[in-house]
Amino acid sequence: MPKTTLRQPNCRSSLAARRRTQDPMAAYDRLPPELRGWLAQAALPWSARSALRAWHRALQRFSGDTDAAKQHLSRCERNTLTRDRLHMPDAPAKCAGVRPL
Repeated sequence: MPKTTLRQPNCRSSLAARRRTQDPMAAYDRLPPELRGWLAQAALPWSARSALRAWHRALQRFSGDTDAAKQHLSRCERNTLTRDRLHMPDAPAKCAGVRPL
C-alpha cells in the first residue's frame, strides 16, 4: 500500500492563495514584452491577469511611459510585501523550521 503524505501549508507567504482558472504559461506568453521582463525579476508570483490589469492602469496613469509603469509595479509589489508577515524581519515564523527572511 502506498504511503500517504499530508499536504503542508504554503510556508513562504502569509498572503491568501488563489486558484488558477486558465493555463498560466499561455497567459504569461500573451503579456507585453516589457511586462514579461518586469515579471521575470519580480519577488512575488503575480498572475498574468493581475499583472496585466496593474500594467494597463499604470500605463494609463503615466501616459504610456513604460519605465514609470515598471516603477509603479515595483512600488505595488513592495507594498504587498510589507503586508506579508513572513517577509518582515521581526515576524514570528508560523511554520516549523521556517525563519523570516
